[in-house]
Amino acid sequence: MRITCEYNVIQVSFLPRLFPVNVYLVEEDSELTLVDAGMPFSLKGILATAQSLNKPITKVILTHAHGDHVGALDGLKNALPDVEVIISRRDAALLTGDASLLPDEPQTPVRGSVPKNIHTRPDRLLEDGDRIGSLLAIATPGHTPGHMAFMDTRSGVLIAGDAYQLHGGLAVAGQLRPLFPFPALATWHRETALASAKRLAELEPSVLAVGHGRMLRQPAAAMRAAMADAEQRLRPAGGLR
Repeated sequence: MRITCEYNVIQVSFLPRLFPVNVYLVEEDSELTLVDAGMPFSLKGILATAQSLNKPITKVILTHAHGDHVGALDGLKNALPDVEVIISRRDAALLTGDASLLPDEPQTPVRGSVPKNIHTRPDRLLEDGDRIGSLLAIATPGHTPGHMAFMDTRSGVLIAGDAYQLHGGLAVAGQLRPLFPFPALATWHRETALASAKRLAELEPSVLAVGHGRMLRQPAAAMRAAMADAEQRLRPAGGLR
């Protein structure tokens, strides 16, 4: 386990060298918000890190409902029964194992580890632009239909989930990096993911914090380069739709 801090955001990375799975603790004045719940084995590390900060976890926000982002959710709810669980309205269905698509969505099958045995149900459903403490919710569909990112409005740290990856090389969701191909293989719709990545880059965050890989300071230029690469790779397949 590796712990890294930027401003009020603490990255807790599990298996950081082999298969990094990151969760984030966002410090508020008297409490902590956990963004993502990692894998089932992440539970002890999350609770221990929160204890070291001497603040309670009062909220768990999920960027999306893939198994490596919700794995410890039931364990967290059992350990912290009063914690508020929050996810986008769209991915709430995915959290129950329902991978069906809405009529107005691209009819590409949802990919990745859709959970089948998560019992915890959300207490709050998010829409684009909602606020959770210091965090601003930003709809970023593409990796999953209801994927969301969260920006700390105090510092500009952007918790982007799997809208970008950094392990194996910076990439937009859906763009394969051979050294770490898993986020690309689990992306639902690449064109939609690219549009979401553009929206995030326009925010010019101070730090990019992703689900897989280290945090990156002053990432705007690198994010734009990743977008250009994604656009170029999509064109030979018939261009952006």
